[in-house]
Amino acid sequence: MARSWSELLGREGGPPESDDERRGLFSRLRDSLSKSRRALTGELAAAAFDPGDEGSWERLEEALIAADVGVRSTAELVRRLEARGPSIDLNQALSEEVEVLLGDPGILHVQASPSVLLVVGVNGTGKTTTIGKLAHRLSQHGLSVLLAAADTFRAAAEEQLEIWAERANADFVGSRRGSDPAAVAFDAIEAASARARDVVIVDTAGRLHTQTGLMEELAKIRRVIAARLDGAPHETLLVLDATTGQNGLQQARRFGEAVDVSAVALTKLDGSAKGGVAIPVAYELGLTVKLIGVGEGLDDLRPFDPGDFARALVQG
Repeated sequence: MARSWSELLGREGGPPESDDERRGLFSRLRDSLSKSRRALTGELAAAAFDPGDEGSWERLEEALIAADVGVRSTAELVRRLEARGPSIDLNQALSEEVEVLLGDPGILHVQASPSVLLVVGVNGTGKTTTIGKLAHRLSQHGLSVLLAAADTFRAAAEEQLEIWAERANADFVGSRRGSDPAAVAFDAIEAASARARDVVIVDTAGRLHTQTGLMEELAKIRRVIAARLDGAPHETLLVLDATTGQNGLQQARRFGEAVDVSAVALTKLDGSAKGGVAIPVAYELGLTVKLIGVGEGLDDLRPFDPGDFARALVQG
């Protein structure tokens, strides 16, 4: 059964979710991961898998790589499956081992006051929309939120974030276009401290992980936040587009090097995604996937459940 927001946030309160709603989420997740599941099972029917046949293992490796699981993670999964011996239910075993590689579910660190969440990613991943939906959920759980528009370059970025702030009943701090993004983040923390707000979410300009100068700018924003408030940012959330496949792993690696990413939000799990990239992001880079985006609606940002994700990816 899908995780609740209370479990993700490590606190009680907020609108309750029924068992039917949480089962419905699994159904949507299963549909969203159908492309990856077909990559895993289309050429490799479980009934035809023979643990004693080297060709079966080779086909399994090919299927995992086609599903964006990655070379290192694929090798580890195959090693674990081979260690189970000849009597193996492939789908069940693979689902269990994928869950292991995804790691334990994490909590979102919003316990400090104010807690600062720095949100980063490349252009087009749905960063600002993810921030707006997260602010909405935090507000529902009794947390006062302030959104900071540190994307000072993209046309209409500030206006878009301000609209989300209004929808989520959150405060908003912006600036003139072309202003120093680090200064916006600093001012937002000052404002949140003065107003006794619980959470500051800092939006940043999208940038390619290969743009060295812009990545250095991002590192500067993080340094300014850390200098202003001890322990901040409490989360550095990387927003990854699930449709990008293995390029998402490279993005996660480079952003992690620049700003010490602590968590991942995997977006655009809408039926066209190949969500297998979550596995190497977690296993190879040690990053916890904490959020997934399963649609365009206000409530379509959800806590990540490793067990549900593994079952939806493998078993359907």
